Amino acid sequence: MEREPMRIREGYLVKKGSMFNTWKPMWVVLLEDGIEFYKRKADNSPKGMIPLKGSSIHSPCQDFGKRMFVFRLTVAKQQDHFFQAAYLEERDAWVRDIKKAIHHIDGGQRFARKSTRKSIRLPETINLSALYLSMKDPEKGIKELKLEKDERVFNHCFTGTCVIDWLVSSSSIRNRKEGLLLASSLLSEGYLQPAGDTSKAAAEGLSDTSFLDLSDAYYYFPDSGFFCEGYSSDDDVVLKEEFRGTIVKQGCLLKQGHRRKNWKVRKFVLRDDPAYLHYYDPAGGEEPLGAIHLRGCVVTAVEDMPDTKKYDADNILFEIITANEIHYYLQAASSTERTEWIKAIQSVARTGFSCISIFSRQVLHFLLYQILLLLVHLYK
Repeated sequence: MEREPMRIREGYLVKKGSMFNTWKPMWVVLLEDGIEFYKRKADNSPKGMIPLKGSSIHSPCQDFGKRMFVFRLTVAKQQDHFFQAAYLEERDAWVRDIKKAIHHIDGGQRFARKSTRKSIRLPETINLSALYLSMKDPEKGIKELKLEKDERVFNHCFTGTCVIDWLVSSSSIRNRKEGLLLASSLLSEGYLQPAGDTSKAAAEGLSDTSFLDLSDAYYYFPDSGFFCEGYSSDDDVVLKEEFRGTIVKQGCLLKQGHRRKNWKVRKFVLRDDPAYLHYYDPAGGEEPLGAIHLRGCVVTAVEDMPDTKKYDADNILFEIITANEIHYYLQAASSTERTEWIKAIQSVARTGFSCISIFSRQVLHFLLYQILLLLVHLYK
């Protein structure tokens, strides 16, 4: 009896349509000999199958402008398939496992892809992924700052000069010229992102180098709490405060709608301090579809929902009840993933604080100070 191909990896990815220029979330399964993709996880038969024999994979793929974390799989018949992950580490994990599967099925031949490492002749000893983690180290890494330029405020970012300075100080390079090569590679591979017109123009090829060693060229880590704002009212500041926190966890989950009770795949980003869970359309859109304020919330696993239709047969549900008693029902891909999300949300809900505008905090401090003066006066 022929053995069933082993499942190497599965999860939600956004896939570009083969005939139409549409991007839709799919349940993707990586097998030893191919990739299957389903409209829903519970479907018995896939919408399509991509054979891996003779295929090649290219990452990062920057053919689609603002779409981040895209990789391209080219099959033996020279047909391209494009997939988008929810965040950088997820993309790298998929690419790594697909490479291993291709290497195995092609009989041990070494898989060679077009690589930034080769084009800029970086030493093979340099591990970009490990370097990226070192750059993000809270103690010894690059410090994220709030920078102002052209009446805009860039939060959680840093300058190109800071990047090169850090590479020199960490002995990753011998001189600033080498630093430009290494930083350009980090930018091309998606480990750094440009912020602001100056750095974006360079990244799009409008400068001699894609990365700029300048104090007015801004960059940020793709999974940081980066956001840009103009000078605005206190109400806008309150809204932007939601995005100030560090990203604790992110990924795709199923969410039940409040009105139609239908289930849709959404990309969720969990931030702490203040504690917010934002959700996005995974197929595109930089602005969140909504936000769940987690301060004081209750999150628990749900074993059954008798009053509503489940998305599929797997009952891997959990519920978030906010402080103002709004109920959100979410579904994970596995029991392990559900447990991880519940623990992460619980930790953030305990440590986060309510979002209060800067103006409100100043008024509160002033009132407390006046009360203190009054008490001192009464006891004299």
